[in-house]
Amino acid sequence: MVPLVLLLVLGSLPPATWGSGELRAFVVPHSHMDVGWVYTVQESMKAYAANVYTSVVEELGRGKQRRFIAVEQEFFRLWWDEVATARQKQQVHELLQEGQLEFVIGGQVMHDEAVTLIDDQILQLTEGHGFLYETFGIRPQFSWHVDPFGASATTPTLFALAGFNAHLISRIDYDLKAAMQKNKKLQFVWQGSPSLADTQEIFTHVMDQYSYCTPSQIPFSNRSGFYWDGIAVFPDPPRDGVYPNMSLPVTPANLQLYAQTMVENIKERAAWFQTRDVLWPWGCDKQFFNASVQFSNMDLLLDYINKHSEELGVTAQYATLGDYFQALYSRNLTWEIRGSQDFLPYSTEPFQAWTGFYTSRSTLKGFARRASSLLYAGESFFTQYVLKHPASSVCKWKALKQLQSLRWAVSEVQHHDGITGTESPKVKEMYMEHLMYGMLNVKKLMASIVLDMNHPKKKRDVYSSVYNPDSGLPGAADVAQYVVVYNPLAWNITTFVTISVSHPALGVYDELGQSVPAQVQSSPESHFTYDLYILVEISGLSYRKYQVKALDGEKSAFIGRSVKYKRKNLTGAHQQSQKLLPVGNSCYQVLFDPNTNLMHSITERGSNQSVQLTQEFFEYHVNGNVSKGPISDNYLFAPNASAVPVAKAVGLEVVFGNLMTEIRQYFYSNISAQDYSYAIYTRLYEVPAGYDGKLLCQRIEQEYRVGPLEFNREAVLRTSTGLSTRQLLYTDNNGYQMQKRAFKTYLNNTVARNYYPMVQAAYIEDESTRLVLLAERAHGVSSQGNGQVEVMLHRRLWNNLQWDLDSNLTLNDSSVVHPVIWLILGPKAATNVLSKMSGQALEHRPVVMFAALAGDKAKPPRQLQQNPVHGSPVTFPPNLHLQTLSIPGWNYSSNHEEQVHSILMGKEKQGAADFSRVLLRIRHLYEAGEDPVLSQPVVVNLKSLLKGLGSVVLVQERSLTGTWDVNTLKRWKWKTAQYPSKGFSNNTEASENYVVTVHPKEIRTFFVYFQGH
Repeated sequence: MVPLVLLLVLGSLPPATWGSGELRAFVVPHSHMDVGWVYTVQESMKAYAANVYTSVVEELGRGKQRRFIAVEQEFFRLWWDEVATARQKQQVHELLQEGQLEFVIGGQVMHDEAVTLIDDQILQLTEGHGFLYETFGIRPQFSWHVDPFGASATTPTLFALAGFNAHLISRIDYDLKAAMQKNKKLQFVWQGSPSLADTQEIFTHVMDQYSYCTPSQIPFSNRSGFYWDGIAVFPDPPRDGVYPNMSLPVTPANLQLYAQTMVENIKERAAWFQTRDVLWPWGCDKQFFNASVQFSNMDLLLDYINKHSEELGVTAQYATLGDYFQALYSRNLTWEIRGSQDFLPYSTEPFQAWTGFYTSRSTLKGFARRASSLLYAGESFFTQYVLKHPASSVCKWKALKQLQSLRWAVSEVQHHDGITGTESPKVKEMYMEHLMYGMLNVKKLMASIVLDMNHPKKKRDVYSSVYNPDSGLPGAADVAQYVVVYNPLAWNITTFVTISVSHPALGVYDELGQSVPAQVQSSPESHFTYDLYILVEISGLSYRKYQVKALDGEKSAFIGRSVKYKRKNLTGAHQQSQKLLPVGNSCYQVLFDPNTNLMHSITERGSNQSVQLTQEFFEYHVNGNVSKGPISDNYLFAPNASAVPVAKAVGLEVVFGNLMTEIRQYFYSNISAQDYSYAIYTRLYEVPAGYDGKLLCQRIEQEYRVGPLEFNREAVLRTSTGLSTRQLLYTDNNGYQMQKRAFKTYLNNTVARNYYPMVQAAYIEDESTRLVLLAERAHGVSSQGNGQVEVMLHRRLWNNLQWDLDSNLTLNDSSVVHPVIWLILGPKAATNVLSKMSGQALEHRPVVMFAALAGDKAKPPRQLQQNPVHGSPVTFPPNLHLQTLSIPGWNYSSNHEEQVHSILMGKEKQGAADFSRVLLRIRHLYEAGEDPVLSQPVVVNLKSLLKGLGSVVLVQERSLTGTWDVNTLKRWKWKTAQYPSKGFSNNTEASENYVVTVHPKEIRTFFVYFQGH
């Protein structure tokens, strides 16, 4: 996307004095193609995107000197599958071999870096790389992250793990970029992970103030410069081929003027870098839809510059990004090392802090994460099914297509104008539709697998679905209702699953007919339904079946007892009540103040530490009139003043139960208001004897109800504690690693510039105690006071900026959102351990399905198989996480020479999916030195670890996205003070006899093959 306002023109520096040497300009033609944003993918394909590849392929063939870099694979794959002719496909193969066309990044999209989860970043990169390697035998080696709004330290690590040799970013804080330009510090070797350090470092180039677009202002014309094809037109290209704002054609009359303008810009940029090699991006958003007019003009310009290179002091050549980085690498320079600090948040000027998008479109953020979690479960469920039931009745090819539809949708929404919430409403609907379609496919697949394994030889009237909390269980009297619960984690879990039911008199039984602990109570937001909480204990990668029966008596589920307290007026409550209301479980006692109905304090029973803690909702009021000052919009957060409390009265209801106590707080605008726009539902779980309920007991689960908001309101939950935190906040990068966030005071916009993204976790702490927040969707988070942490939960905005109005980007989000956050409070070491596994447990909650088998009354216990997906559970050590277990279906050869040869010979297999190759990723959850025991390297025998899936016969270690054999992967090692000689980096320990040592923060990727497949 282009910026909301013109990029701030930083103070220009005088051209460098280079002596007698010439500058060498690498002119890199590109088109920035947003996968969504203002227009849907199909609208973009029709208006310009298909024409980009059609015309570029044709024009590259007309000049061997011409180059082009292709970035987002979603558009390229759509063109390849739906538009490209056989001749054009052959031309692409030839252009790749000649080095004229280069794929950079190679992912489905250019993913956002602030609010995306590491799982989904890896997925979208893997999806694109798998296609490229299968189709062309090529493996991208350079990144082009020019448009994400700030840069995470996770991204350089992932790109290094994928085999990249260099990384490129652009959008960093404006004042930091100015300082880096001035001091020639825009290039460095980034060690993004403190634990992996130099083993996965990567050379990083930060674009200068002109970013990825060609300078558009030229002194001799009132049109843009260097954009001879003009601006794309929607919905259809103009029939006459004349587009708005086409640059003046290059003619003998203006050739020298064009050359002078270009050379001056090259020299200006050269002053900000250490070498004579100048990266000169040629392109911008939606460019090169008419590559003929682009190249025919630039050819003339480059020819002129090169013929006059001595007097101009510049040579210029078409280049790919790889050409530029190769030239840099060949220089004998020593580069500075940057540590693991990220480039977040991002501001373009004092009142333009791009921190609003951390929360924008919270519903989409939550839905995208649920889709990702379902995909994670569906992948391992299908993989086990294929391995253990090779002769099954479920069609594997159809199943793979079902999974691929959700892989595509989850990858797509990671785009930097997707999950960010910075798109137009129709594009948001496109993302939602694609996600819903993919989720429905995976739900159908999982249901069909359950049914096939439980009734493989019988045809009967069967209803089965992945559970939808809005639908409840089917209610027919002659139907035996089974709740099927799948644990997608490779750890044993004890937790509660919740389903909606129509009446409270129910009993729950396991496969052996034994009664299962359960609790039922009225739903907090519906007078017509009840919530049934079932305690489940499930081994790793296993599922269990529970029968739900309608009955009265001793065996029925415990019914929660509701106690409602009088609504209290906050405005008159200045004194704390002498008698506090205690609510608790075995791990916590939570006290509430009857004078206000607000939380007062929490005591962690294990350490007997008590912390003053209260929670209230606040709103930031923001301006929508551009003539009256800075505005908030989809991207920007610009509060008028401090946040104000939203409630003047609070209602309280406590539902007491044997298994769970739920505290319901309702926040009203005044003491007599009928309706509320804010609520907190806090749940404390009590685990019966005989169950391992440590994680369950140690979390305080909160669900919030927020909305609909009034216009130009930004809603936050502020948690104020007695912890002396010095306003230090810790937030995560993409659920992978934590960043320390010291509060900074600015001349302007201090509140907004101290907001950070919380993708999965954040915490505050003092000398002894830590309060952890775990999230199931991204939020903006900040510490605006000592002992405080506030989470932005929702935004509703409107402004009159014409650009926003024209693009329908004003964020009129009238929805009600229900985000969930888990709180963990206690000693620092204990909460650290708890939060690692709890974060994954929240992200990958059990998948609940139900099957109603018509005419099938309760079965004898022996017929209800336990854990039928596989022979035995798969259980990982507590510091290792099963990052991926899937059957990708790629048909490429694991041997690179064989793969390239088969493509050259035209023998690439079409449509023959490979179901024998299993993709396995293992991630170490701890940093080095973080825990005396759990931070140690872990030695695992993959054959033993995976025996529950079958007998392992072959393991091949691969790069992150699977396209490289790690034994042949030699990344460039850039010269630094730490490593004073260049070379190649290969840092992977070879695995012998299936034994692998996984070091802190490593992500290890394998192809695994099993006997009989």
